[in-house]
Amino acid sequence: MTDLTRLTAAETADVVATGKASAVEVAQAHLDRIGAVDEKVHAFLHVDTEGALGAARAVDERRAKGEKLGPLAGVPLALKDIFTTKGIPTTVGSKILEGWIPPYDATVTKRLKDAGIVILGKTNMDEFAMGSSTENSAYGPTGNPWDLTRIPGGSGGGSSAALASYQAPLAIGTDTGGSIRQPAAVTGTVGVKPTYGGVSRYGMVAFSSSLDQGGPCARTVLDAALLHEAIAGHDPLDSTSIDAPVPAVVEAARNGNVKGMRIGVVKEFGGEGYQAGVMQRFNESVELLRELGAEIVEISCPSFKLALPAYYLIAPSEASSNLARFDAMRYGLRVGDDGTRSAEEVTALTREAGFGDEVKRRIILGTYALSSGYYDAYYGSAQKVRTLISRDFEAAFGTVDVLISPTTPTTAFPIGERVDDPMAMYLADLCTIPSNLAGNAAMSVPCGLAPEDGLPVGLQIIAPAMADDRLYRVGAAVEAAFTGRWGHPLLEEAPAL
Repeated sequence: MTDLTRLTAAETADVVATGKASAVEVAQAHLDRIGAVDEKVHAFLHVDTEGALGAARAVDERRAKGEKLGPLAGVPLALKDIFTTKGIPTTVGSKILEGWIPPYDATVTKRLKDAGIVILGKTNMDEFAMGSSTENSAYGPTGNPWDLTRIPGGSGGGSSAALASYQAPLAIGTDTGGSIRQPAAVTGTVGVKPTYGGVSRYGMVAFSSSLDQGGPCARTVLDAALLHEAIAGHDPLDSTSIDAPVPAVVEAARNGNVKGMRIGVVKEFGGEGYQAGVMQRFNESVELLRELGAEIVEISCPSFKLALPAYYLIAPSEASSNLARFDAMRYGLRVGDDGTRSAEEVTALTREAGFGDEVKRRIILGTYALSSGYYDAYYGSAQKVRTLISRDFEAAFGTVDVLISPTTPTTAFPIGERVDDPMAMYLADLCTIPSNLAGNAAMSVPCGLAPEDGLPVGLQIIAPAMADDRLYRVGAAVEAAFTGRWGHPLLEEAPAL
C-alpha cells in the first residue's frame, strides 16, 4: 500500500471505511512520521500518542460493529494550540499558560471528536496568535518544510508545517488577520477563513474577539471542505455564532466549475513591494480562470489601503482587554507569590515573566489607543475605516461573485529576517486583513512555485459572508487546472526532510 502519510484526507477516510487499513494503523503511521521529522520541523508543542491511538481504536470498533462512520472518521489531525482540549495542555504558545490543562473541550475540539477525527496533538503558534511567522512562540520557531531556514507563516505555522511535512493530512488554524491563509500560502497548502461566526469560537483562547475565526487547513481543496463541514454550524455557547445552515462547501469543492462566474481582481493588491514571482503566478492564475470560462473584472477597493493601520489599532485594543484575564490569580503562571507581595505586584511580575515582547507591544499599543483622550482619535477612527472597508466589499460583490489577489506579497522569508522590524512583519498580512475586518469568507489555494526561489505561492479567493461555497468552487478549479498542467505544488513536488 502507498505510504499512509501521503494520502489525502478523503483517501485516508476511504481506506479506513473499507478496511484496507485500520484507523490505528493510520494513526500510528502519522505518529511515526512525527517521531521521524518533527525534531527538525518543530510543528508540534504536544503529541498526544495515547489519546490519538485511543480515538483511532474507537473508530475501528465502530466500523467492526457496522456503525455508519462520518466522512472523516479515522483521519488524523493537528490542532492549533489555541483551542482548549480536556486533559491535554493548551498553552497558546505562551509561557503564561505553560502546563495548563483545560477542564473542557472547545466546541471545535468536541466536533472533531464527534466526527471520529483523530487528534494527534497541539501545534506551535505565535504567542496568543500575535505574529506572521511563528517566531513569537515562547517555545521556539517552526521551520518551513520547503526550507527549514524559512518561516512557515504565522500565527498558525505549526499547523501548516505539519501538513507540508506529512505529519498530518488535516489541521485546524485560526485567522485574526490572515493566520490561516498566510501560512497556507507559504507552505503550498490550502487554508480557509470561514465567514465570521461560521465556526464557533467557544473554547478558542481570545486574541481579538471581533476578528478571530477558526477554520480548516489541508493539502487539497476537497479535504478542506470536508473538514469545514465537520466543524461549522451554529453553537449556542458562542453569542457570535451564525444560526444558519452551513453553505454547501463539499458539493462546491467537488464541482469546481467557474464557467460564467464573474471574478474581480483587486487593483490595490499588487505593484510595488510584491515579489515578481508571486505576481507572475498570480497573473497565470487569472489567465487560467479566464480560460476556464470565468469573466475577469478589475475592481478597485480604495479603502483597502487603510486596512493595515486600522487592524493594528482594533486588534491590539481588543487584545489589551482580552489578555487582562491573565492575572496570576485564576490559572496559569504565578511569579513572586512568596507571601510578602501584594496581588498587584504578583500580577505585574507574572505578566513580565509570562508574556513575550510582541504580546507586550500589542497590549501597550491597545491600552494606549483605548485610553481617555485617545479613544476617538485612534480606536474610534479605526472602526470608521472598518465600515468603509465593508462598504467597498459590498460594492464589489454587487458586481462580481468573488475577488482574487495574491495571498501574501512574498514567499516565505528567512527566520530572523524581520524579527527586529515589526512593520515589515506586519506587511505580510497586507492582502489578508480586509476580510477579517469585514467578516467575510476567504481562502488561500496553492498556485505554483515562485521561479526565483522555488517556494510556494498562494492565490487568495474572497467571497461574501455566508457564500463560503464560492471559495471552494474557484479553489477547486484552480487546483485542478494547476495540477493538470504542472502537478500539485505539494503532492507532486513534496519538500524533502
